[in-house]
Amino acid sequence: MTTQADPQQRQGSRVHRAWWVAAVTMAALVAAAGFRSSTGALLEPLEDEFGWSRGTTSGAVSLNLVVYGLTAPFAAALMERFGLRRVVAASLTLVAIGSGLTLVMTEAWQLWLLWGFAIGVGTGSLALVFGAIVANRWFVNHRGVVIGVFSAASSTGQLVFLPAIAHLADGPGWEWAAGLVAVFALLLVPLVLLVLADSPASVGTTAYGAPTSPPDVDPGGQVETRGAARVAIDTLRESARSKVFWILFGTFWICGWSTNGLIGTHFIAASHDHGLPQTTAASLLALIGIFDIVGTVASGWLTDRVDSRYLLLVYYLLRGLSLLAVPYLLADVVHPSLFVFIVFYGLDWVATVPPTVALCRAHFGPERAGVVFGWVFAAHMVGAGVAASYAGLVRQGTGDYFAAWMTAGVLCLLAAFAVLAIPAQGVSDDEPLTPAR
Repeated sequence: MTTQADPQQRQGSRVHRAWWVAAVTMAALVAAAGFRSSTGALLEPLEDEFGWSRGTTSGAVSLNLVVYGLTAPFAAALMERFGLRRVVAASLTLVAIGSGLTLVMTEAWQLWLLWGFAIGVGTGSLALVFGAIVANRWFVNHRGVVIGVFSAASSTGQLVFLPAIAHLADGPGWEWAAGLVAVFALLLVPLVLLVLADSPASVGTTAYGAPTSPPDVDPGGQVETRGAARVAIDTLRESARSKVFWILFGTFWICGWSTNGLIGTHFIAASHDHGLPQTTAASLLALIGIFDIVGTVASGWLTDRVDSRYLLLVYYLLRGLSLLAVPYLLADVVHPSLFVFIVFYGLDWVATVPPTVALCRAHFGPERAGVVFGWVFAAHMVGAGVAASYAGLVRQGTGDYFAAWMTAGVLCLLAAFAVLAIPAQGVSDDEPLTPAR
């Protein structure tokens, strides 16, 4: 590999700066996903400590998920204006403050403010849009692989943090779990400031796999005349004229409902209702994260070879059927049938992402696909937020989660057939962009 334009390479370093940037980005994405998923393991400990209802704690999670999703489309605007390093460091600091202050909270509104707003904004700025920006600026070769790895970061964060958080909450107390999140976030801040760079040109190098001569224009420093926030709003307005946008928006809303909103938030509590220890349930949820990594990579491979509409049909159909079976699988011990569900659901968890991104590109063009997906991703998290509250209220009102499982299953079946209404013909990379129809 020749990287003559990279000063570090000339000094004998064998690792391109892009890989160090990718490693720090992955750490931030893993941490953000771990912080966000930790709420599911802390619902019951907080309810026992403060006497809050499931509706109250679920509402805080809902606010977190909605704020997380709505922050994502505008995160690019913040990064364009203030730079990647500053925004990521500030976001991690906000997460640390939000988690740390829960140690002194006494009222439910403080939980909503800290969990819902502060951590929601902090982790929302570290969503998939952050990983996409880093991959696009720093990689020419292996860009798809890097994006795939970043997409699996949510699963890795779940895998790394959930068991530890559950054991701390079950042992020394939930305060230790919240403290772990705060300390880890703070420890990442100096690493981000030291290693992360806004673009290759800002440190005198080129993207990995790019020509070795320095670029004439800093690709990470270009900002449209309209501004990134205006671009996001204009793209939403234009894309909203297309039925394809609303189908993708609606199906990904259901995707969020059935993953982060229901399973991610309530699986541990629902399992505990059936007598399964919380630590065991948390380990099962982490196991979903392991198989999610495999499923995401496999789905990306299939997306290059199979019509994305048919992939989504299969993913949502099988997910819906599996959710309808969950109430009959949960027990006080892990039966083989529940383990089969865990493996299957893990493979299907974010398998919907690659074909959804591919459909955004095919129907809205390569230049607008990223922003369009940002809004579709926002729908995912809003759906998750609604589901978190809905399932909590169902549990509070009926004493179990049966209706929540049935609702999610039926919604996934509807999503499975909705994707068939997407036209087969999209926009080729060579066609000029026109307003969305």
